[in-house]
Amino acid sequence: MSNTKYIFVTGGVISSLGKGIVSASLGKLLQARGYHVTIQKFDPYINIDPGTLNPYEHGECFVAVDGHEADLDLGHYERFLNVPTTRANNVTTGRIYQTVIEKERRGDFLGKTVQVIPHITDEIKRNVKLLGSKNKFDFVITEIGGTVGDIESLPFIESVRQLKWEMGRDCICVHLTYVPYIAAAKEYKTKPTQHSVKQLLELGVQPDLLVLRTEHELDDKLLHKVALFCNVSKESVIQSIDVSTIYEVPLVLRRQNMDSIVLNKMGINAVPAAPGMQPWENFLERKTKATKKVKIGLVGKYVELQDAYKSIDESLFVASVYNDRKLDLRLIHSEKVYESNVKQLLADLDGILVAPGFGMRGIDGKFIAIRYARENNIPCLGICLGMQCMVVEFARNILGLAGANSTEIEPATPHKVIDLMEEQKNVTNLGGSMRLGTYDCILKDGSRIVEAYGRKTIQERHRHRYEFNNEYKAAFEAAGMKCVGENPETGLVEAVEIPDLKWFVGVQYHPEYNSTVLNPNPLFVSFIKAATTQIK
Repeated sequence: MSNTKYIFVTGGVISSLGKGIVSASLGKLLQARGYHVTIQKFDPYINIDPGTLNPYEHGECFVAVDGHEADLDLGHYERFLNVPTTRANNVTTGRIYQTVIEKERRGDFLGKTVQVIPHITDEIKRNVKLLGSKNKFDFVITEIGGTVGDIESLPFIESVRQLKWEMGRDCICVHLTYVPYIAAAKEYKTKPTQHSVKQLLELGVQPDLLVLRTEHELDDKLLHKVALFCNVSKESVIQSIDVSTIYEVPLVLRRQNMDSIVLNKMGINAVPAAPGMQPWENFLERKTKATKKVKIGLVGKYVELQDAYKSIDESLFVASVYNDRKLDLRLIHSEKVYESNVKQLLADLDGILVAPGFGMRGIDGKFIAIRYARENNIPCLGICLGMQCMVVEFARNILGLAGANSTEIEPATPHKVIDLMEEQKNVTNLGGSMRLGTYDCILKDGSRIVEAYGRKTIQERHRHRYEFNNEYKAAFEAAGMKCVGENPETGLVEAVEIPDLKWFVGVQYHPEYNSTVLNPNPLFVSFIKAATTQIK
């Protein structure tokens, strides 16, 4: 196409309605028609990025290929579109203001008074257009975080108003709202949607499409009422009904011709169907046919929050489908794992995943779970801190190194089997100081992990500061834990495994960030495959 088209997705009534899933689903439908699509997330909070946010506050922190610490919705974008994201795909209010203030300090504004309009809104618009102009995307879908009416999101909505005015048909707004069901009255209520659209109109933005989040299908009379009171055509009122998995949402939206409606509104003649959806439909068919369960225990310290390990959860789910299994995921709080109850918690599992994280809370439970998996030959995958815990447990119980630990957990440990990189030892500002983003890893021939990937050189994403201490490498390998993956430039250990066990692998990187619906990460597929052979 000659001009990049811009689609904004806003939300109203309540948060957590699924703007990210709707954005990713629409993007998938447009991509299936052959268009070059990307999605970005604008978050109204003042943090520079989500990297220092507590998982209990914000869910998982997703890492883009260039090392940017991003909102978890970018994980959805990548899993749906199979297109890597970068720093440009996630922008916060904090970063917008930081950039504008830096420009003011340099004198870029020539002494003018710096204001929300035009300086903040111009910076927002620059970030919106950056992806389209730099990478020649046909469509840039921009999700605006929060809900309409939030004071934090006002500059973003104002920027949407300006862009719609400037671009005409090349820019539209999709507004997602909630239609609650009042059980006592036995009816759905559209008034919250009407008020939400009214708030958007007061800010100068007329939505072009409405997506109604609902538990059950709404009747035509109700859809007509919403269209009438919200100034949109009836065919532009789309339902997003609850489904068994988020991966069904693109098909739900396609059945209502959402992609065709979007294209027509932007002056593009659309054929009725998206021909490139067949692989997606094949995945969903395989998911439906999978009836045998695989029981996986995820041992972590943030398990109370659904989104804390979102990419891992989804990677396990997708890998289970490709093994023709139905995932039975057991969330196990590492603070509640003791020697006295570990058998009760883990004995009936087919596989155990020890999750990443930071800090010492819940660490002893991870050591206990790993030892149980090792001694009982249960397939086990350790990710980042999980891999480091595998190393510490092995050092203590096989190498006999009493008090062995990571210096993150115990700085005075006599055996620093996990330690800081030399260049990190004087770093005091934690924000963005870790080894982040994609790094090469060379895998060793004959290992479980090279068998999983089917190649010796891989690229995976990282998010950590502490590393395997190579001074202990020879001792570990002599005792049976092999270092089977290394960074080719630094020699840092990226992966360990115990080949004498059925499947016992720890990786310093985060394979979940590089796992999508149509291209699941081979490590998860191999782990689930090993777990299925564990089933009695």
